[in-house]
Amino acid sequence: MNMKTIRTIVATALVLTSGFWGSARAQEEIRIGAVYPLTGAAASTGLEMKNALELAADMINNGAKGINIPLAAGAGLPNLKNAKIKLIFADHQGNPQVGATETERLITQDKVAAVIGCYFSAVTVTASQVAERYGVPFLNPESSSATLTQRNFKWFFRTTPHDDLFVHNFFEFLKDVEAKKGVKPKRIALVNENTLWGTETNKLEERLGKELGYNIVEKIIYPAKSTQLTSEVQRLKASGADLIMQSSYLGDAILAMKTYKEQGFAPEAILANDAGFNDSEFLKTLGKDGNYVLSREVWALDLTSRNPLIKQVNDLYLQKYKVDFNGNSARSFTGLFVLADAINRAKSVDPEAVRKALSETNMPGSQLIMPWAGVKFDATGQNTLGSGIIVQVQDGKYVTVWPFALASKDLIWPMPGWDKR
Repeated sequence: MNMKTIRTIVATALVLTSGFWGSARAQEEIRIGAVYPLTGAAASTGLEMKNALELAADMINNGAKGINIPLAAGAGLPNLKNAKIKLIFADHQGNPQVGATETERLITQDKVAAVIGCYFSAVTVTASQVAERYGVPFLNPESSSATLTQRNFKWFFRTTPHDDLFVHNFFEFLKDVEAKKGVKPKRIALVNENTLWGTETNKLEERLGKELGYNIVEKIIYPAKSTQLTSEVQRLKASGADLIMQSSYLGDAILAMKTYKEQGFAPEAILANDAGFNDSEFLKTLGKDGNYVLSREVWALDLTSRNPLIKQVNDLYLQKYKVDFNGNSARSFTGLFVLADAINRAKSVDPEAVRKALSETNMPGSQLIMPWAGVKFDATGQNTLGSGIIVQVQDGKYVTVWPFALASKDLIWPMPGWDKR
């Protein structure tokens, strides 16, 4: 037997062995790393997203009969001999460096087939860079900074719409409000936290606002996780702004609202960029003081009349966790189903096979709990079929007020003063 023949036999044995172990592992479980803020200022937000991911995994692994979502009818991934999804969580604490380190640990030590996360855009940047370097699929369900899909990455996919679309929604909403109610804000102030998400949003709002002829009178970029916002609110009062566009995570959103009330600052409207303003803890903490805030969203419970899936899945979440879905948790839930569907279609945990399957995703809106046309990724990894809505807090509930064709309640503008809530 010559050396060439021996090398061929050895190589074949290695491939067969690799295939055997890959198949054996696939039959038992599919490991997916989930990188989220489980401690720190956004811990409650992270917990809700963790719960949503666990509900999705449970539905995939054990079935949820009668619910028309891919993989929910059976038990496990049918194309991988009913392999179960195993979520391995990592806590990034809201820190980009920790997010990168934890992602590397998940890939190199826990041998995950893919990574999902990370809510904070600034953490998603660093975590996805690690996944890109290792050639591991990264599915981002929640982060909205537009530049995340402008990096020419091969392994990065995002299901949520991004802030370029959301900011356009802001001004489309204002144009529709002007046409319907004869109201146009005269002086707009921009209030955004200072990480990647907030600073990018600020630039988009300023550019588009000026292009459309709106008067931007103040721009405040405050330190994330601030413990006081008194001077910032005093600047807002001095500006005479009648509309605030604001991007804040949970702690900052609550602090801002409390400071607005303390300082007697009551603009005609607050138009928030989701995140902290839509977290379940926002209204639990503020009570009636959270009423009348407007926010862009991607999900609302009152859309269930148009999509029965929303109520079916929300009932499961509510029964298990004693709280309704919100836009954050609904996006996390959807993201895991999209990722699991791709792995199932790939019939493998091979990274390239999963990446290819993700790129070929074409999930119809009828199989989503989101009010989207579906999920289909372009060459940058961005879902091109997502869309946004505007909700308003009325009587302690988030209700859809825009697009007007989807509205379940009429828009309240201007906001009543603090003494009339």
